[in-house]
Amino acid sequence: MIKSKGISQASRGLRYKLKVAVSLMAILPLLVCVYIVSSYVLPLVGFKVDVVASVGMVVVSITIAVIGFTVVKEVFDHVLTVSSEAKLIAAGDLSRKVEVPAEDELGDLGDALNQMTVRIRSNMDELKSYSERTTEINLEIQKRVIVLSSLLQISSLISQGARLDDILKITVEKARLLANSEMAFLLFREENSDTFFTKITDGLNLQHLSKLRIPVAHRVFGKLVTTSLPLIVDKKSRLPADDEAAFREEFKAKNILALGVHLKGKVLGILAIANSQEGFSYDKDDVELLDIFAKQVAIGVENDFLLHRIEKLEIKDALTGLYNEMFIRSRLQEEIKRAIVYQRPCAFALLNVDNFEKFHRTFGLLRSEAALKKVASLVRDSVSEIDRVARFGDNDFAIVLPEKNKRQALELTEEIRRRIEVTFSSEQDPTCRITVSGGISENPLDGVESEELIAKAKASLAVAKSQGKNRVVV
Repeated sequence: MIKSKGISQASRGLRYKLKVAVSLMAILPLLVCVYIVSSYVLPLVGFKVDVVASVGMVVVSITIAVIGFTVVKEVFDHVLTVSSEAKLIAAGDLSRKVEVPAEDELGDLGDALNQMTVRIRSNMDELKSYSERTTEINLEIQKRVIVLSSLLQISSLISQGARLDDILKITVEKARLLANSEMAFLLFREENSDTFFTKITDGLNLQHLSKLRIPVAHRVFGKLVTTSLPLIVDKKSRLPADDEAAFREEFKAKNILALGVHLKGKVLGILAIANSQEGFSYDKDDVELLDIFAKQVAIGVENDFLLHRIEKLEIKDALTGLYNEMFIRSRLQEEIKRAIVYQRPCAFALLNVDNFEKFHRTFGLLRSEAALKKVASLVRDSVSEIDRVARFGDNDFAIVLPEKNKRQALELTEEIRRRIEVTFSSEQDPTCRITVSGGISENPLDGVESEELIAKAKASLAVAKSQGKNRVVV
């Protein structure tokens, strides 16, 4: 609360003015009474009053009245001015300023209102600044949430063993959401080569990148490979004039942020985002976030490599417990070589479950897997200790038969076919009665390589199918 300076002693204070106005207004009735007495009462008792004196009294009365009313009007004008300005300020017009020239309490009130308005404006500006900063923080939080959600989605795909191409596609799509990017692309290094090729792109009109191939020692990306530092081209970081012109022509972009994808100490790829905005620059957060996506790419590639390596090391099929296709191909080649050395026969049989696709559609996955397990058990129990049985596809079974010729292989395979037919013949529903068809081949009559015997057996199997199924053909 602002205290008025010398409010009780001020010669121009509001209280002083009001006292003067009241005093003057109080004299006026007295003068009127004196005038009435001197003009009308005294003449009745014999006293005469000078006309000049009467006129003078009238003039003095009028003058005093005018002065009193002037003082009162001045006070109320200032009050109205302050009141109207205060209403406008209260309505929200903080640009108003109270103009009261009087050096009295109203002047002090006007100054107080002006100071309060200035403080309110200052507080409003500060609140606006806080609001803008809060908006920026919220946008930053939203951006981080989107990035976190994207990383969780990518990590989920990796943990579920999704296809590498699907993982890379999602990663590049999510990376394009960073730093107002118009395009994102992933370059991979060709195996045993010093060239990068375009693996994945995301954005519009990227035909120029779809078949892009650049050398490892590229004039722009070469430093990224040799130094492992991020490549940044923006308002703050420019390339030499010739390199920048070539870069814009090749990538159709003005700004780019690229990071190497490292695996086992080697740059196997480059993940990049780019745009064509004028005066744009990347910040530290953009580099850190893109680096996280690049690491996700490396994790996905390494995980895919390990999965394939495990598949190569495994020799058994997870569902049936039989050997897998990779093992049986290798084993067939070994048996062929041994048969050639010792001049002994080696046969190969291929069985296929008839109408299995229809069975799968009708009875579903669980029933289909149970049927395959049962067929696998019947085949395994029908061969000798030196024979090898494998699951050769979704519903194919292969048998390597060392020391057996086509006739012996045909007899054994025909016996397996009959056992399967009899086992499933007890099913009341005809669609549940599973049968198999087979094809036989032998070394060296049908070839001296595993692929030749497999191809011949497949051809014989196709004949068995064409002849009505549930039969074995040599």
